[in-house]
Amino acid sequence: MGLKLREKAASFLFEYDTPRMVLVKNKKVGLIFRLIQLVVLGYIIGWVFLYEKGYQSQDGIISSVSVKLKGLTVTNISGIGPHVWDVADYVFPPQGDSSFVVMTNVIITHGQKQDICPEVNRIVLYLQRFSFLKNLGIMTGKCVDFNNNVTTCEIFGWCPVEEDDQIPEGIASIACKVRTALEQDHCLTTAAHDYLKKCTYHKHTDPFCPVFELGYIVKESGQNFRALALKGGVVGITIDWDCDLDWPVTFCKPVYRFHGLYNDDNNVSPGFNFRFLSRVIPSPTSSFPLQDSSALLGDPAYFLYFIQAGKFDIIPTMTTIGSGIGIFGVASIVCDLLLLHFLPRRDYYKQRKFKYAEMKTPSMAKLPLASVGAELGQH
Repeated sequence: MGLKLREKAASFLFEYDTPRMVLVKNKKVGLIFRLIQLVVLGYIIGWVFLYEKGYQSQDGIISSVSVKLKGLTVTNISGIGPHVWDVADYVFPPQGDSSFVVMTNVIITHGQKQDICPEVNRIVLYLQRFSFLKNLGIMTGKCVDFNNNVTTCEIFGWCPVEEDDQIPEGIASIACKVRTALEQDHCLTTAAHDYLKKCTYHKHTDPFCPVFELGYIVKESGQNFRALALKGGVVGITIDWDCDLDWPVTFCKPVYRFHGLYNDDNNVSPGFNFRFLSRVIPSPTSSFPLQDSSALLGDPAYFLYFIQAGKFDIIPTMTTIGSGIGIFGVASIVCDLLLLHFLPRRDYYKQRKFKYAEMKTPSMAKLPLASVGAELGQH
């Protein structure tokens, strides 16, 4: 018993097994085998290593974008008169974090107070059970004259109601610059800092400048700035940092892209707008104050940033190489299928590839040792 254990231990430690190789001289199979290997090699080198950088360890960066806007414009809108608009007037909020809203148009209703007044002249879908629901006030159930030609429902709410059927065009020509603070100081030289103070982004001449003109952003997103400024719209700005840290860090530069985030034709509520209270005036005749309300139509922009960096690492490199070696086995599998199942001489190849061994039968066990060897030799 002890001798057998020692023999098995010695066999395990000091013997090496290798599969038997069968050399098949077949031009078609040989050519297919080399072509598959060439395709696999091209995939590993071209796609996995060069394009996907399978030799690198990848990691993302948690970051944010701060936005600062500058610019002013002068308008002369009916009901407002000449007015100079600066950042404090048309930017909401004043300092954005990864987003901002620029007012490109406004509808102002002066001297509103809580009272009873006629609804504006618009098509009203009236359902009796929901007659108390109205976006501009609560309907009283009376029909009153809106003007000399039109009769509308009477409401209780902020009067006079807002009239948005005629949208002014005065602020649509507003222009401003957007500066993003996603700059890596260690990536910039002194000359680059001086350049950033004077540059304005252009995808061909100044592709790395973080200062944008609002009109250029809208244009590159595929929209018309004049049409968007009238009723508002939504724009997305993507900032893509894909840094290869095997090269000097000065090559780590952003790529900016601009996208329109909705389709005006298929949108239930086209444009972008919200209302806010622009001024409160004490009323001399009522406990309720008067107010000037504004309907803001604007262009919100959202920054979406994708940042990742990669550097050479031996672990993913060896993992990628090992996976590539395993994929090379596909060539052998395909060629074995052809040899053993599809070629005309498949039975001959099976006999050469596989060696069959049979167990001793009881009748053979009774034969002399020389006879058993002869029987095995015949098989």
